[in-house]
Amino acid sequence: MRIISWNVNGIRANVKKGGFDQMINESPDIFCFQETKAHPEQLEEGIRNPAGYFSYFDHSKGRKGYSGVAVYTKVKPENVEYGLGVSELDQEGRFLALYFPRNSFKDISSKFVFINTYFPNGGGGPERLDYKLRFYDAFLKYINQAKKRGYEVIFCGDVNTAHTEIDLARPKENEKNTGFLPVERAWIDQVIDEGYIDVFRYLNPNAHEKYSYWDMKTFARERNVGWRIDYFFTTPGMTRLVTKARILDQIMGSDHCPIDIVVG
Repeated sequence: MRIISWNVNGIRANVKKGGFDQMINESPDIFCFQETKAHPEQLEEGIRNPAGYFSYFDHSKGRKGYSGVAVYTKVKPENVEYGLGVSELDQEGRFLALYFPRNSFKDISSKFVFINTYFPNGGGGPERLDYKLRFYDAFLKYINQAKKRGYEVIFCGDVNTAHTEIDLARPKENEKNTGFLPVERAWIDQVIDEGYIDVFRYLNPNAHEKYSYWDMKTFARERNVGWRIDYFFTTPGMTRLVTKARILDQIMGSDHCPIDIVVG
């Protein structure tokens, strides 16, 4: 089972740049987008319902052209949940959870939940950072509850935080900036302490200068002055099945690049 995750910074713009077609041509079992910036009815039929995939969308409930996530899967899930179940945190369309029964995919005998999330950015003042941290806490509570119900967990998306100094080009310059604040990084520590594994770092413990986001205004991608803020995390029972975890930094079309894992 191959899964690709990508913050596309606008699905309609990404379609025009050829990114969506490239995902279809890659033919992953699941691919998902963050920051779609669109309601489903704003998308062409071939993007909303591409051949060979079941598609699911969560979008901003108020502000159009903002936030949003999408999941495309070759196998239909038994259940889909939209949002964390916390009204205040679910207004921006940042969360999809797809539940799959045992043996849904080849070589995966466990039941599992696949979660695609676009975590808030903590910029814009103390209130927005507080919102991000409350979203973090509600998210961890959600995945822990799924795990207690016997599900293996795969979650991915734009976490909007670089975990350690190896995960961004200029850690010292960003110690006081959102995305690398101690309180944000401590949440990722907590996720790991709870038993979830950052599979890219697990399989590539010493990989340097591997980033998934670059500031386009400063032409940072050309200089590889980036951040690794896009992740796949899995429970240990799923981690043992992961054979690849990559950053696909050769693929263009956004200020982020796709990441992928191969399971089984």
